Amino acid sequence: MKELISLFITFARIGAFTFGGGYAMLSLIEHTCVEKKKWITHDEMMEITVIAESTPGPIAINLATYIGYKKRRLLGSVVATIGMVLPSFIIIFIISVFLEKFLDIKWVAGAFKGIKIAVGILIADAAIKMIIKGKLKAWQTVIMIASLVGMLIITYMSLHISSLVLMAFAALTGFVIYFVNKNKKKETD
Repeated sequence: MKELISLFITFARIGAFTFGGGYAMLSLIEHTCVEKKKWITHDEMMEITVIAESTPGPIAINLATYIGYKKRRLLGSVVATIGMVLPSFIIIFIISVFLEKFLDIKWVAGAFKGIKIAVGILIADAAIKMIIKGKLKAWQTVIMIASLVGMLIITYMSLHISSLVLMAFAALTGFVIYFVNKNKKKETD
């Protein structure tokens, strides 16, 4: 029971005090679940982040569900997921009741401007940590830099490319790399 309470409180804190969505929460989830509580390893965090990103639903909720499942199977995944979702649900519900009056308050509007900057920093922090701890190979670094340059070009030139096309291209690239590596292994064996 203590483990379930700990899962709920941990993810409720993350859900309540992290603005900006799942990517902004990555850094806090990693700090809490990998470094502080040691529920998962850094390698597991990297793997489940990739899986959570490629499955339907918000990445932070998918991560909470996986970590909860790892700790206490189905009940743990439910408790961790509720812990992650409940604070945001309550906050959004309260804001929606008072939305018009809420946005007219100058310090609230100023706070949201500051939160936008903080969210960008949290996302950048998570990305930098993953890159540093990821021990990328040369070809992975090339793909990462090419993706970054491609994103900047698409943004700068205001190109409208479907996310489905980008995901299909990424999947195709992954398959090519997989088969090239598989063939190299066969040649060395």
